[in-house]
Amino acid sequence: MKKVLFIALVILTVSSCKNDVENTMFVKGKIKGFKKGTLYLQKQVDSLILSVDSLTVNGRNDFLLKDIIESPEIYYLTLKNSDKRIVFFGEKDTIVINTVLDKFEIKAEITGSENQNILSDYNELKRRFNDQNLELIKEEFEAKKSGDQDSIRLVEGKKMKLLKRRYLVTINYAINNSDYEVAPYIALTEIYDANIKMLDTINNSLTPEVKESKYGLLLQEYVDERKAQEE
Repeated sequence: MKKVLFIALVILTVSSCKNDVENTMFVKGKIKGFKKGTLYLQKQVDSLILSVDSLTVNGRNDFLLKDIIESPEIYYLTLKNSDKRIVFFGEKDTIVINTVLDKFEIKAEITGSENQNILSDYNELKRRFNDQNLELIKEEFEAKKSGDQDSIRLVEGKKMKLLKRRYLVTINYAINNSDYEVAPYIALTEIYDANIKMLDTINNSLTPEVKESKYGLLLQEYVDERKAQEE
């Protein structure tokens, strides 16, 4: 009997270790100019940003951090006693991040995550919309300065059209990438106040695997809450 229990325990231990390895995300890379300090791997748990791994560097600029990950989600690579932070989409397997200390976020090159690639492409789209919006803000300022009501109304109309276009582009982008966890993440962070029908369309487009991911479950919960409020 003892022998049977021992064998069962060994099998469970080996199985657990195997699952941990399969679900482990390794984050490695180099930070040019970084010779001494502490680096944290962090993620959001409920409303808190918690450290899941850390590394004290003294004399070398390469690093290796890891975490057990159930489904792809946002992580942060953070320097201690600093506001420097790289935001990236973590996934199982290996993520490589190379950057330089003085331009920590700006110069970050991230590979190994398809969700990150899709998010980076979306961020480029968002940057273009932000640039256009800044131009309209300048135009609006000049119109208000001159007191020309027709010009003010014209700029306000342009801003509304730009906002609607950004929402439509974001909705289509999420739907076109519905087989990746980044889709519900974008819906939750970029267009959470969109028409519930649009959010429901994104939610219904998700693949079964993505629906069961962290952000897939959060989107379903959010859509259900919005529907209940609007009934």
